[in-house]
Amino acid sequence: MSLLRLRKNTSDAHQTKAADGNDKEYIPCPKCGTMVERDRVVKLKYICYSCGFNFRVKTPNRISMVADKGTFEAWFEGMETSNPLEFTGYEDKVLKAKERTGLDEALTVGRCKVFGEPAVIGICDSRFMMASMGHTVGEKLTLAIERAVSEHLPVFVFCCSGGARMQEGIVSLMQMAKTSAAVSRLREAGLLYCTILTDPTTGGVTASFAMLGDVIMAEPGALIGFAGPRVIRQTIGQELPDGFQTSEFLLEHGLIDGIVERKNLKKTIYFMIKSHKSIEGNYSDFDETDTEYRISELVNERMHYSMPKSPWEKVRGVRQATRPQGLDYIEYIFDVFIEAHGDRAFRDDPSIVGGIGFIGNQPVTIISEDRGKNPEDYRKKNFGMPMPEGYRKALRLMKQAEQFNRPVVCFVNTPGAYPGMEAEERGMGESIARNLMGMSELKVPILCILVGEGGSGGALATAVGNEVWMLENATYSILSPEGFASILWKDSNRAKEASEIMKITASDLLDLKVIEKIIPEYGGADDLTKEAIGRNLKKEICAFLEKYKGMSKEEIRRQRYERFRNF
Repeated sequence: MSLLRLRKNTSDAHQTKAADGNDKEYIPCPKCGTMVERDRVVKLKYICYSCGFNFRVKTPNRISMVADKGTFEAWFEGMETSNPLEFTGYEDKVLKAKERTGLDEALTVGRCKVFGEPAVIGICDSRFMMASMGHTVGEKLTLAIERAVSEHLPVFVFCCSGGARMQEGIVSLMQMAKTSAAVSRLREAGLLYCTILTDPTTGGVTASFAMLGDVIMAEPGALIGFAGPRVIRQTIGQELPDGFQTSEFLLEHGLIDGIVERKNLKKTIYFMIKSHKSIEGNYSDFDETDTEYRISELVNERMHYSMPKSPWEKVRGVRQATRPQGLDYIEYIFDVFIEAHGDRAFRDDPSIVGGIGFIGNQPVTIISEDRGKNPEDYRKKNFGMPMPEGYRKALRLMKQAEQFNRPVVCFVNTPGAYPGMEAEERGMGESIARNLMGMSELKVPILCILVGEGGSGGALATAVGNEVWMLENATYSILSPEGFASILWKDSNRAKEASEIMKITASDLLDLKVIEKIIPEYGGADDLTKEAIGRNLKKEICAFLEKYKGMSKEEIRRQRYERFRNF
């Protein structure tokens, strides 16, 4: 039996007493078929303890999962259902759905608090005509978004639907455009719109408000797609492979930000509310004297034995697998970091990691190139050489940072963009060009830090900052010394010689005014010094944020333009 058929009517699964006659209620898991204790499943937030399957959740139960107790206030109840096609029996079917579920319609909307933070939530319920979207569903969502704009509140929608409501014909189709336009109003107001895709989310809902979130999350194993498996099979006769149109499939293909477990759902929503508020942050949440003492304690002995490195030694050093990367420093700079995935078009490129972190109460968008830590990681991440979708992911997150007035910090560490055939097919040049232009236009401060190797346009694509810093032994160049020697001297063996004349070290680039600051490595970046480097970076980043806090958006953009205009 297919997974789709197994899931049918899971919220109304029958209950059975145990064979020994006790009073425990059992229900069958739609996925693995195990008879599981109902009470135990409920305590696990409606998850099968045998296979981990997420049962479909009724509206009241969903509210209790995410809203502070007693804070949910339903909006726009009692709306009349229209029957534009005068479809026979439609009103009776809606009435029976209301009686069976106790719901006003397939969508419930209202205001609540999440750990004390106000928000608007919408919940689709599959028990009500498979949560199909007719006029009332579209109208309730649109009204809720309009009210959210007037009350300046973020919106979270738990999506679930079989698609458009056939009984309402073209009027149902028009709800796709109407709800999408409403989401645009929310975005214009600078407010967060977040969707959580649950099982199943298909058809017109997928092709409208479900996939328009600033942040899109999904529950594990949910069926998500525009045309469902049955429609595809009956329309073009195509059989879908296992795992197709699942949350996990969408994550791999860059279409959602992440998969969220129900046990983490409320905390995740709270994080999203806090990280998308436009605030003037407080960065000074650490003792500077203590920070300096800790750095000294960590590296004092090491510094006595450090020796200056030649350019070629620095080139070789930044390519070592043991050299710390951006993610290693993030641990010591930011109090929390949550990764976001995908370019929303093709794939999630693991060679560029992006997300949101906090310094004190200031949210910051973070972009970090990642080479990996072992041979398997190297291959997966192309040795730190991003694909076009990696750059598109980075730009998507940076534009979102501008929407919510978050500063951007980029950790640059790549030998260059991936040069393969598939990268060319997917528009490598265009993706880098879009990043260069997009970063130049952002109206929030951007800080770029070269922590290892900065190679060619692939590095510049995430290094268009108001300020650019380099770690003491990092390198930044037009291309690799090997490539430079090959082009100019037709001999890559002269790479060492090339490194001496290319001016690729931090001190060279500070003299050329290509960078603003050199960050000390206390004898060399490695596992011994990464904490000290990270703690020092935190202090310096806080000073950077404080410097730009009083500047207007136009001043920030103009300063960045003039920085590059002067080269």
